[in-house]
Amino acid sequence: MNLEEVKRRVGQSDYEHYPLPLETIVVEKGALKQAVDYIEGGGVKDVLLVADVNTHLAAGEEVVRLCKGTNVIVKVHLLTPNPQSDVIADEATLVDLLLSVKGETEMLLAVGAGTIHDVVRFVSAKVKRPFLSIPTAPSVDGFTSLGAPLVIKGVKTTYQMVAPVALFADVEVLQQAPTELIAAGFGDMLGKYTSLMDWKVGHLTEGEPYSPLVAELTEEALRSAVDNAEAIGRRSAEGIAILMESLLLSGVAMALFGHSHPASGAEHHLSHYWEMDALKNEKKQMLHGAKVGLSTQVIIDFYKRTIQPQLLQVNQENAEELSSLVESLPEAREIRALLQKVGWSEELVPVDQALIEESLVNAYHLRDRSTLMRCYREAKMKHSL
Repeated sequence: MNLEEVKRRVGQSDYEHYPLPLETIVVEKGALKQAVDYIEGGGVKDVLLVADVNTHLAAGEEVVRLCKGTNVIVKVHLLTPNPQSDVIADEATLVDLLLSVKGETEMLLAVGAGTIHDVVRFVSAKVKRPFLSIPTAPSVDGFTSLGAPLVIKGVKTTYQMVAPVALFADVEVLQQAPTELIAAGFGDMLGKYTSLMDWKVGHLTEGEPYSPLVAELTEEALRSAVDNAEAIGRRSAEGIAILMESLLLSGVAMALFGHSHPASGAEHHLSHYWEMDALKNEKKQMLHGAKVGLSTQVIIDFYKRTIQPQLLQVNQENAEELSSLVESLPEAREIRALLQKVGWSEELVPVDQALIEESLVNAYHLRDRSTLMRCYREAKMKHSL
């Protein structure tokens, strides 16, 4: 991903965007060594490396080894999983990390995937120390964004915090990630079909802010991932690098906009609803992107089969344009076929039909954001559709 090209395009845009927070993005073999060089070159001497047991094995131990013989002192904090063996970005985890940040800590290193980055992002903002991102799997698009989805009092809520100052993704590490994590990252990207559409709906029906450039960047990221599905499924170095860069570009687009609208619509609301249900019932968590892969299919099918025939009653003023937006979506079966190319299966998302139906009714309440689902539900309450 070319940061300079993104900056050039931002400079040519008439829309006022948030400044790009990242100084450096590296996606290539040997990136772990470059990360250490970046830390030492910046004069940073005391860092707190945050990982879990698995991600420490995947990359954390190598970062510690590479720091030996340099001026960088590395302390390690391993996040503690819950009884279901999941690391959750909840109050206990956040406080645990906050207490590990000492006065001499100059920088935090997030070594892992989405949840680890969410926890570090929050703590980094609160203690006012920069953090550096070292992804261990191309599993989510939130690495470069400002948003930290956290579970507070059992409710999944996204808080705008800080982005990393730099990111170093070692392709050799990413290639070793479990297939389900790679499939999850691809699933998170396919969710952009519906999130981009919902964003346009919000702009059209409620006047919510909209950036054509950010939408364009997100669409480019989505297209790049889709066009290279077979290479991603083969886990080739090129395919994995393309998936990682697509996820990062989506995250950068969110950071530019300042909110998650480009990459999070009704499909993410369903995913968050299912996550909260698992927490409430003390079930093992499913991978975020794997859930988004399923929820995108569910939302597309619901939009096409249930909402589109009733659009005149949902929003008479914009019915024709809303219908065109729905028609532009691929079919749910096309999403499923793409996901299967990279190793996704329904076994990764054991959500029963009753919960799916419940989430289709209630999940839109999770965000104060206009989506086609919200338009439909609110119209239904008014007019008994």
